[in-house]
Amino acid sequence: MSNILIHTTNLTKSFGDTLAVDNLSLQVRAGEIYGLIGPDGAGKTTAMRLLCGALRPDSGEILVGGHSMIDNPNQAREQLGYLSQRFSLYEELTVLENLRFFAEVRGLSADEWRPRTMEILEFVGLADFVDRRAGLLSGGMKQKLGLATALVHRPRILLLDEPTGGVDPVTRQDFWRLIIRLVSSSPSPPAPSRSIPGGVLPLGEGSLDRSEGRGEGGDDGRVSVLVSTPYMDEAVRCTYVGFMKDGRLIVEDKPKALRERLAGRIIELHGEPLTILRGLAAADEDVEAVQTFGDRLHLRVREGSSRRVIRRLERAGKSNRAVVTSIEVVHPHLEDVFMALLEE
Repeated sequence: MSNILIHTTNLTKSFGDTLAVDNLSLQVRAGEIYGLIGPDGAGKTTAMRLLCGALRPDSGEILVGGHSMIDNPNQAREQLGYLSQRFSLYEELTVLENLRFFAEVRGLSADEWRPRTMEILEFVGLADFVDRRAGLLSGGMKQKLGLATALVHRPRILLLDEPTGGVDPVTRQDFWRLIIRLVSSSPSPPAPSRSIPGGVLPLGEGSLDRSEGRGEGGDDGRVSVLVSTPYMDEAVRCTYVGFMKDGRLIVEDKPKALRERLAGRIIELHGEPLTILRGLAAADEDVEAVQTFGDRLHLRVREGSSRRVIRRLERAGKSNRAVVTSIEVVHPHLEDVFMALLEE
């Protein structure tokens, strides 16, 4: 059995004269977190809506768990859990009532949803808040409840469209720990022995498999995640990353391999005044781009020119009453790659 759980081929979608998704072909494998990144308007959300069946493509094919989203949408949707950018919760209902509602919408019987909801609420850290109204939850807790509703029917594939937008960095870290645990754990843990909150659930922790290659082995049953995100610190956590621009998938690879595309071409410059150093760097003939990273500058330089640039900027700094505290070639960040791809 193939381990490819999402497979799109030449997927295209237009809105009037606007081509939102242009011949998108991608694959997501079992046990993988695939990150879809790109600037606003790149087509990420439209791609997500096509994959979950909310939109019908103009052309192309979508296979979800081996089922065609076009020809057999009901079977395909059964494989999916979907969390949109603006997911809806019923604020007057409690946490448990919300989860029950979404379980019943998915067709789960009481015997199925009761143990499953307790299991999921424990997993996302909401077991102590089952009776709290959703409208009284914090933003991070609402995000976790949204994740719980997407997981209640035990999907094989989870689609997350910018799930951490608008929440604080600590909440984002917490949410991503859940995602990595989910992908690393058994897909169908047995129901807990009791149907009340408490205890440790069999959604065990583990390290995400980031082994080399994306082989064509059998489906090992693990959950897969396709997530769109504007945050590079989230993209670097993914097994695989695809970069979209103008509706097209420009490049896809492992985060490490993407960073290596700029190996030897990123110089980190620290000193003061930063404004003078930025101007000097931008004026250098071998510097292609200058980006600010906190109190430092990242310079993307032409291949093979890093030593020349460093020598020139050290001299220019002294001549212009600027202090160069440190200047060296560093490992590229994913942000560096992102900006380079935007300019292509």
